[in-house]
This record gives sequence, C-alpha cells and structure tokens, in this order.
Amino acid sequence: MAIFEFTLKFSLPDNEADPDVLVEKLAAAGCDDALIGSGQPGRIALTFDRKADSAFAAVSSAVLDVRGVIPDARLVEAVPDLVGLTDVADIVQCSRQYMRKLMLNSGASFPVPVHEGKVALWHLSKVLVWLRDNKQYQFDEKLLDIAQINMQFNMAREAQEVNAELQP
Repeated sequence: MAIFEFTLKFSLPDNEADPDVLVEKLAAAGCDDALIGSGQPGRIALTFDRKADSAFAAVSSAVLDVRGVIPDARLVEAVPDLVGLTDVADIVQCSRQYMRKLMLNSGASFPVPVHEGKVALWHLSKVLVWLRDNKQYQFDEKLLDIAQINMQFNMAREAQEVNAELQP
C-alpha cells in the first residue's frame, strides 16, 4: 500500500446543509484522511493523503466516500492534472525559464497543451512521461500514477457534458 496525495473539488447542490455539518459528516464517513475546505459557497475541496493499493483505488474510494454523504455532489476537478510550466518546474525542481527552454527547444516532441492562451496548460501526466522518457528526469512514480488517474477522472467528467450528437 502507498499514500497518494490529491485534491478533489466538488460543486454542492443548492439545498446542501451547513458546510461545518458537512465537514463532520465527511470525516465520519471515511474522509478523515483529508483536509476539507468550504470557503467558497456551493463548493467543497478535499485534499487527501489516502492509503491505497493504487491511485485508482485512492481516488475512486474518495469520490465514493464524498458521494455517500453528498449524493448529488458534482466532481468539478481532480488535482493534480492541468498545470502550467511554472507548476511543472516546481514539481521537478527546476526553474520556470529552464522548463520553458525545454518546451521551446523540443519542437513537436513536447506534449501539446490542452489550452493555449495567456497561460498554456498541459496534462501533468503527459509532461512527466515526456520528462522521464526524453530527459531522464526522476520523480516519485506515485505522482505520475495519481496525475494519470486524475486526468482520466477529469476527462470522463468532461465527456459527460458533450452533446450526444457530437459523440462518435
């Protein structure tokens, strides 16, 4: 078993109870391994240090624990997943400038961002795999595991919102 660190952000139903009551119920329902934040009305975030056999088991059990207390809670985001170059630099302990240089000098081999705007965003798991395979970076494999699972949870959530006529 390993300890996986991740954050789950949920949107709460309009009729949901007092956040302080929710925090107590969540802790009693198995989320006692999470730091729970309820500072934004209608939202709740749980930062877990969950012991499990796999990243999937950690995240899926956490989602089930939350939905056991708040059945209509909607998963908004599983973190870490989407990151900017500064985030990646912090994770692999190098400068943002060096990470930008790697990205610019690597051409088409560097992962394609999922969003390009004022700040570009990548799936962390794709950048970590690229860094490991192309630049021999080493990091805790649990981070890669959790980033891959969170990407899948986030993509599955997004896919549910796609118009049925547009799906292949």
